[in-house]
Amino acid sequence: MPRTALRICPLCEATCGLTLTIDRGRVTGARGDRDDVFSKGFICPKGAAFGDLDADPDRLRAPLVRVDGELREATWDEAFDAVAAGIRPVVERYGPHAVGLVLGNPNVHTVAGALYPPLLIAGLGTRSLFTASTVDQMPKHVSSGLLFGDANAIPVPDLDRTDHLLLIGANPLESNGSLCTAPDFPGRLKALRARGGTLTVVDPRRTRTARLADRHIAVRPGTDALLLAAMAHTLFAEDLVTPADLAPHLDGLDRLPAALADFTPEAVADACDVDAATVRTLARELAAAPTAAVYARIGSCTVPHGTLAGWLVDVLNVLTGNLDRPGGALFPQAATDRTPRPAGPGRGFALGRWHSRVRRHPEAKGELPLAALAEEIDTATDEGEPIRALVAVAANPVLSAPDGDRLDKALASLDFMVSVDPYLNETSRHAHVVLPPPPPAQSPHHDFAFNTLAVRNQVRYTRPAVPLEPGRMAETEILARLVLAVTGMHGADPAVVDAMVVDRTLAQAVTEPHSPVHGRDPKDLAALLTGVNGPERRLDMMLRLGPYGDGFGADPDGLTLDRLLAHPHGIDLGPLRPRLPQPLKTRSGKVELLPEPIAADLPRLRAALAERPAGLVLVGRRHLRSNNSWMHNVPALTGGSNRCTLHLHPEDAERLGVRDGQTVRIKGAGGEVTAPAEVTDAVRPGVVSLPHGWGHDRPGTRTRHASADPGANVNQLLDGSLLDPLSGNAVLNAVPVEVAPLSAAVTKTCRALT
Repeated sequence: MPRTALRICPLCEATCGLTLTIDRGRVTGARGDRDDVFSKGFICPKGAAFGDLDADPDRLRAPLVRVDGELREATWDEAFDAVAAGIRPVVERYGPHAVGLVLGNPNVHTVAGALYPPLLIAGLGTRSLFTASTVDQMPKHVSSGLLFGDANAIPVPDLDRTDHLLLIGANPLESNGSLCTAPDFPGRLKALRARGGTLTVVDPRRTRTARLADRHIAVRPGTDALLLAAMAHTLFAEDLVTPADLAPHLDGLDRLPAALADFTPEAVADACDVDAATVRTLARELAAAPTAAVYARIGSCTVPHGTLAGWLVDVLNVLTGNLDRPGGALFPQAATDRTPRPAGPGRGFALGRWHSRVRRHPEAKGELPLAALAEEIDTATDEGEPIRALVAVAANPVLSAPDGDRLDKALASLDFMVSVDPYLNETSRHAHVVLPPPPPAQSPHHDFAFNTLAVRNQVRYTRPAVPLEPGRMAETEILARLVLAVTGMHGADPAVVDAMVVDRTLAQAVTEPHSPVHGRDPKDLAALLTGVNGPERRLDMMLRLGPYGDGFGADPDGLTLDRLLAHPHGIDLGPLRPRLPQPLKTRSGKVELLPEPIAADLPRLRAALAERPAGLVLVGRRHLRSNNSWMHNVPALTGGSNRCTLHLHPEDAERLGVRDGQTVRIKGAGGEVTAPAEVTDAVRPGVVSLPHGWGHDRPGTRTRHASADPGANVNQLLDGSLLDPLSGNAVLNAVPVEVAPLSAAVTKTCRALT
């Protein structure tokens, strides 16, 4: 008989609750969980296709180990023996920095990806860390670190209570939201307008979100920071700055007018292609709204001034008194956050504590730019050893990083590589060992990362909906064994990894005066933990020590794992609340509005006032049924509008002699690709758009459906030289490209090949 089971969807940042139908151990259907405290039944096409992704026949079922140049199935013991034999000699001969670690976006969607990579980093002791953050949101981490002293203290818009939302470079009707966890983001935006609120969208494309808005500003790509700076200038010039209750918590407010003096609406108008009157209107409406929030996303991050744009978003929220107030932008409080410490000065946030070997890129948040990975492997310098071994966890940088061709060659030159991945994809095909995690239905789920970005405080946990199949290994055990294998503890019981974390965490907690367990015996506390395995015991510990926890019995109404399990649809912890100054960890204990690295980067933004693109510029594009490169192997999620086409405006198409559907060649600094043209006025003139995550045409992969319709890798148009200097984030948008039609004969051949 079929049965049902609850599961939190791990396929995007919305974290919707699902009700799965399971028949004979297989997921046969998925619908929204109407009783979920956060998503209330909402579901998107990705969640509806959960069963298809879960049962994808191309998912690896057993480890692969390279023997005589070929990847062959092996036992788990053989695989981890090979990992230990491959990594440890590199560490011992060349040092820890010769081992690189690459973490992909899917890590933030799993329990294992949250709990174990920090242990890998610490255990290896390597500074060669690269993640998807530096092709995505690192500018927001850096601006938050500089403003608030904590790179993870990211305010989110209070969507359900705001009266005015200014949305920049984001398309949540397609992405479901990002750095703002909100199930049914489309419904929340419609509710905003239904209650009389205003939605303004700034985007060079007329996206689905822009079509919903009261006003769409088709800004020139890459000029978001200029537009925001001019809005801030207007607030000062027209005496509209009203920080209100924020004033005691601010440092540097008096220095902002001089820093922004050159960014008048008239000065930015030509660069942004937005007239001065419109800029002033945007600023005045923001100031006049009863409550308002400015929210910007990937379009404003992956540009030359991404960190400055992220900084200015929060500056505008501060200047209008909307930071840390209901209806504005607030700091969420996740159930697994650390015990809140008393407000006061902290250690602050530092950039550039070390640098990459080749181009001397400064680290940001402990990471080096993913765009620098290839050169750190294939280029020798006097600054230390190149990367000779690589651990890739849920990462496919051949598609997600600039210049995949170079990285492809670099990966092939490594002494050793291990990849944790369910697929043999464009990156994992180079590995000497591939460790495949089980399908998501066979894994537990709790959103450690996304609850720190959620628009409502809540907590949910779902155990595996389906037992592990014979021969499978839980992802938590895979990563625990990987920690042991690469740190010289190969062969130890993987449970020791979780036990060590519990012991270390509790030993520290009892010494902290503000901790609810101060002065108690850590062994007694450990004995109180529940859960069927080490990861659940760690979750129980984090809940008990967290801001809503029971403090190991100190608060009988507080959170524990047992209480959470008794509420399978989750526990609502209430709307976001003002929290300042508690989240601040700056050295001053205040919001530092003009930190030195920001001030030092403003001359570069002033220079951009005179810049104009000479030709076409490229921007990315999101699809509702995709999440980067993950889901192109699922037939139910491809086809229709989810296609890899180049959007270009009719005026540009006519000038270039391009017909709708014709194959065109797109050329950039890093190379060239071909794609079918899709002529549409949804992009502004001078702008072309190609989606991210495609390019599944390399040999040696095992993703049959994706390979049958590979699309073009947009990141191959980039050579990796363009970075936001403060964050190291790759510039993926507003980059110059050339577009030309192919001949009819070539177009016909290209169509036949795809």
